[in-house]
Amino acid sequence: MAQVAFLGLGVMGGPMAGHLAAAGHSVTVYNRSADKAAAWVAAHGGTAASTPAAAAQGAGIVLSCVGNDDDLRAVCHGADGAFAGMATGSLFIDHTTVSAKVTRELSAEAAARGIGFVDAPVSGGQAGAVNGVLSVMCGGTQADFARAAPVVAAYARICKRLGDSGAGQLAKMANQIAIAGLVQGLSEALHFAQKAGLDAAGVVEVISQGAAGSWQMSNRSKTMLEDHFDHGFAVDWMRKDLAIVLAAADETGASLPVTALIDQFYKDVQNMGGGRWDTSSLIRRLRKFDG
Repeated sequence: MAQVAFLGLGVMGGPMAGHLAAAGHSVTVYNRSADKAAAWVAAHGGTAASTPAAAAQGAGIVLSCVGNDDDLRAVCHGADGAFAGMATGSLFIDHTTVSAKVTRELSAEAAARGIGFVDAPVSGGQAGAVNGVLSVMCGGTQADFARAAPVVAAYARICKRLGDSGAGQLAKMANQIAIAGLVQGLSEALHFAQKAGLDAAGVVEVISQGAAGSWQMSNRSKTMLEDHFDHGFAVDWMRKDLAIVLAAADETGASLPVTALIDQFYKDVQNMGGGRWDTSSLIRRLRKFDG
């Protein structure tokens, strides 16, 4: 068992840190709002620290799950940042979905300090984090990944190295591209079924057993038909991720016309007041514009 620190206790990070504690690791947590860290300690044990540097003191492995590029830099950099508190030979594992650029930047800085770095964004949503069945896609050296994998196993269904620094983030971009297309396709299928006067739930029961079946269909079709979106992965966060995807596509020369279009559909949802709705709320946009 390891002495670990976990930075960021949101809807994903809180459950993930909880699984580490349940697995027997000694966990110190840090969260920007101290009351959330105190509540986590009350529920799971361990200790809370007032800064990332303090949380990292004595930890062989430091993990993070924060909001975006700037948030990740903030918990790593400066006198109060995690890197300042980490010892030579320790390991930083980042679960945030960020750009490959910031990942490579921080990985290089960590290496200069004698610290390992693995970018390890996750897929599976809040339910995956709570149930400990996330898919974790990793970038970094083989040696650093080998150290990270047994710890990440506490909340992972699969944890796979896909290349050097940044590869995990690029894989997460592919994940978000696939999800965007699936959610729009599912929204259109359900909307069509309803407009055609079919029993949409019955349609789902049949087609989910064939080639059209997907995680989105199994986990979101019922709430989409019920027009319920107060759960899951927020539209605001999806647009943040798609902005990263589209910037990377410009850099690599990849053509992503459908992804770019769906990003604008999500902008429409935001303009409807749905920034905090689940990403499956794309169907509500269809209902609005199609009557």
